[in-house]
Amino acid sequence: MISLGIGTLQAQLRRGDIAANDIAEQVIANHERLEPALNAFSRFDAQGIRRQAKAADAAFAAGIDLGPFQGLPISVKDLYGVSGFKTFAGTPRPLPAGFGIEGALVQAMRRQGALITGKTHTVEFAFGGLGTNRHYGAPRNPWDDIQHRVSGGSSSGAGVSLWQGTALLALGSDTTGSVRMPASWTGTVGLKVSIGRWPTDGLVSQSETLDTPGVLTCTVDDLVWAFAALDPEGLRWDEFRAGIHGVHLESLRLGVPKNFFFDQCSPGVAEGVRQALDELRDAGATLVPFELPEADAAYDLWQRGHVSAAEAYTTLTTQFQDRIATLDPDVWSRIKSCGEITAADYIERRRQIHAWMDQVNGRLCAVDAFVTPTIAITAPTVAAVADLDGYRRHNLAASRNAAILSLFDLCAITLPVARDVEGVPVGMQVACRRRTEPRLIAIAAAMERTLGTARNRLGTPPLISAPDHDAQVTARP
Repeated sequence: MISLGIGTLQAQLRRGDIAANDIAEQVIANHERLEPALNAFSRFDAQGIRRQAKAADAAFAAGIDLGPFQGLPISVKDLYGVSGFKTFAGTPRPLPAGFGIEGALVQAMRRQGALITGKTHTVEFAFGGLGTNRHYGAPRNPWDDIQHRVSGGSSSGAGVSLWQGTALLALGSDTTGSVRMPASWTGTVGLKVSIGRWPTDGLVSQSETLDTPGVLTCTVDDLVWAFAALDPEGLRWDEFRAGIHGVHLESLRLGVPKNFFFDQCSPGVAEGVRQALDELRDAGATLVPFELPEADAAYDLWQRGHVSAAEAYTTLTTQFQDRIATLDPDVWSRIKSCGEITAADYIERRRQIHAWMDQVNGRLCAVDAFVTPTIAITAPTVAAVADLDGYRRHNLAASRNAAILSLFDLCAITLPVARDVEGVPVGMQVACRRRTEPRLIAIAAAMERTLGTARNRLGTPPLISAPDHDAQVTARP
């Protein structure tokens, strides 16, 4: 992770204290040293990074300011079309050329002169919450230097790239937790936006009902910059920034569920989140018990197979029939068993989900935000999920809390708040009503001001903490 952060690096670039080329060379060096162990990227383009940095520096020299990410590195999940890269979606062969066309979000970064460093690994066709991929291997969670633990999926390389120091923003996607889960287990910040807030063009679809883009960043402060740079609703930066700093814990009512979300957690997970909540209460926030009766029924549907499995099944059998034979059994067996439902079942499940969305969003009017553990269990080792039974059991337990909030169409952020007994980061999931992302980010920023960032609270991952890692970019004299 480039520890100076987006705001500081922006200012240094614009003063001429550093150049985009300096950042590019540090990114390349970090990748060369750490990638063999971490396996964050499916494709990385060192020469492309240098070309983009040269263009960013030329724009700076000409007095042209393209936007907040000019000269700053970002990684992109290998579900997005990116010019110069083929899209594999975690499969052994590239998808047809049309899937390489850039959509609105990648184009927004391109227009700002960002350094697109490469494509990060994903679970095959994004269908899985653990982060494994039998074709390319699982990215390694940097918080365990002894055992190979999963990093979370399906945006499995995204959070790893942030700690690796090859991105300040990782572009991912979140259907039922695929941004929040890797952010939680890697000790980063992850945002899932409401359905329809951000466009999904240029993104390989899993579920037309639930797909949303999302981002991972090192801190909430970095997320503020990312959201303002990407949000298509035309935020005014000065007003957005003022709104972020205008929210204080003393004014917040935080709903804490009395059932379900804190149940069956691995040792240290519920305790870590409750400790963070106690700190927020001591700093002035009001914690209130909160009922969410829809959660149990939603979890039951999640276990039986909701609409995303049926939609993924249709996509695979109509567009990618020739790839089913090579699909990871962990992926295809779940898509097939949950996706082969009748049209009547599909329509009924879709109607039920939309009813829950309206009910829960209405219920959340009673609080400013709703808080849960992001993932109930610790990140398992790759060995523990190598067989289909182990995979299914861990995937179901891991996905529960994040997936249910997706079925309710809430916008949600995960913040790093603790490490569990295995030393794996614990995320605290903060959710608000749909289409209230600026308010959600302001609440998360107020929380981070009290709780601290991942580096403050968790330290540095053992696999990243070699003495020469993340040396700050040297300012020019």
